[in-house]
Amino acid sequence: MPSLRYVVADVFTDTPLTGNQLAVFTDGRELDAETMQALALEVGFSETVFVLPAEADGDVRIRIFTPRVELPFAGHPVLGTAFVLGAPLQRGVLSLETGSGIVPVELERDESGSIVFGRMTQPVPTVEPYPDPESLLAALGVARSELPVERYDNGAQPTFVLLRSEQEVADLRPNVAALAALEVMASCSAGAGARWKTRMFAPHAGVAEDPATGSAAGPLAGHLCRHGLVAWDEWIEIAQGAEIGRPSTLFARASGGDGTIEKVEVGGRSVVVARGEFRL
Repeated sequence: MPSLRYVVADVFTDTPLTGNQLAVFTDGRELDAETMQALALEVGFSETVFVLPAEADGDVRIRIFTPRVELPFAGHPVLGTAFVLGAPLQRGVLSLETGSGIVPVELERDESGSIVFGRMTQPVPTVEPYPDPESLLAALGVARSELPVERYDNGAQPTFVLLRSEQEVADLRPNVAALAALEVMASCSAGAGARWKTRMFAPHAGVAEDPATGSAAGPLAGHLCRHGLVAWDEWIEIAQGAEIGRPSTLFARASGGDGTIEKVEVGGRSVVVARGEFRL
């Protein structure tokens, strides 16, 4: 009977029982993809990670699963895994091999050596217009987006809808079945300057609403910079998850110019809250 050890971390928070939950199976070598997917469904978090030996120039390789699908890249799994593995490894930078390439995570420590902040350099996203904005807006129950509705691809594919106010974001009551049929990762935001509020819905992937979406935070910074609402190289703070009882805080910055994103960074905190094992 194999014993599969895992760690539970709350990500994009430093307060237990808030943020985005993540299960990290620290040794996935004996597992096939079917079992990984079944474990992710059993755990039920928005994402679950399985750590494997490196195959390229990274420190480890990770596979990321929602309850329904495997993802090439996702933000809170990368950050949370770096916190989980970085503590015993005592590394300043941890490089994780993902399906979208190697993602380095710089880890900051306090005087005691505890990790207090992590900052990842994400894959640079491509950008395209969303092909059916009218159907997406109807599924979200909103009349319009303040910026063009665009889909970014960094391994995840967030599609951005900008609303007029944070209250409008908080009041969203989307048609979950309609969103699922579109197979869209809908990120809805509002704010100004360095402070923004976001909600993200991806029911087709088994995530009705995500508490904190690191893979969308970087592209959101790029989206706002490309359209002139935020200056390039300026860090923004993103609040997410309050509506589902999991308040989270993400930090993001995009570098570039002339409408082109050249670099994306996303940072935040994480806290380990549980350890356990599955016996299969």
